[in-house]
Amino acid sequence: MKRSQDMHDLFAVSEVGEPELAERARMPRTSTAGSSHISRSIHRSGYDRRVRDFYATPHWVTEALLRHVQFRGRVWEPCCGTGAITTVLQRHGYDVTSSDITDHGFGTPGVDFLSCQAVPAGCRALVTNPPYGTSTPSHQGQEKSSTAMLRFVDHALWLTGSVQGQLALLVRFQWVAGQRAAALMSAGPFAAVIALTHRIQWFDRGDATNISQHHHAWVVFDHAHLTGQPPTLLFAD
Repeated sequence: MKRSQDMHDLFAVSEVGEPELAERARMPRTSTAGSSHISRSIHRSGYDRRVRDFYATPHWVTEALLRHVQFRGRVWEPCCGTGAITTVLQRHGYDVTSSDITDHGFGTPGVDFLSCQAVPAGCRALVTNPPYGTSTPSHQGQEKSSTAMLRFVDHALWLTGSVQGQLALLVRFQWVAGQRAAALMSAGPFAAVIALTHRIQWFDRGDATNISQHHHAWVVFDHAHLTGQPPTLLFAD
């Protein structure tokens, strides 16, 4: 799969504002990963959907991850939105490369993750709240697409594998138990599940706010994880 001609070659603006050249792919890639954007479906709340289903990740969610995982080297946040995850990572001392397919006024816009053939220069970890819904709305709202999510995870594992790096993805907890997800995770360097004991509130509408009906967890992969060593189950609030 060749990188599209309109893909950004300059990947992201770091905290000091210097763009970085993306590394060339180290090996040919054969994947089912498509290059079109897939939007995030969180839950049916009764509110109007936002453009491309963007919802910022509350800071406590990323803090919960960092209490249990230490990343090696620079981190890439490829669905950065307005910088919610990036900001917490930087506060903990990490250098972060931030990009997104949409321009939210943060990081480098116009970067389609599924078209990327290498991680940005210097990055050894990928941390994000991935988009995982269908892009076709209906009168019942947007439904989660497990196929789209699997495609995203498969591509993320391949990219981090090229640098023997780490991958942390925020997912619905029940997604972990899905048959196809379990097969993909078992075949990869699955290191840990960090279950969030509190449900995520994606936006604040005062007394009318709906808490997510889903529990979420961070799934963590590490290409340095010893083969045959079982993943760790952790809990965070």
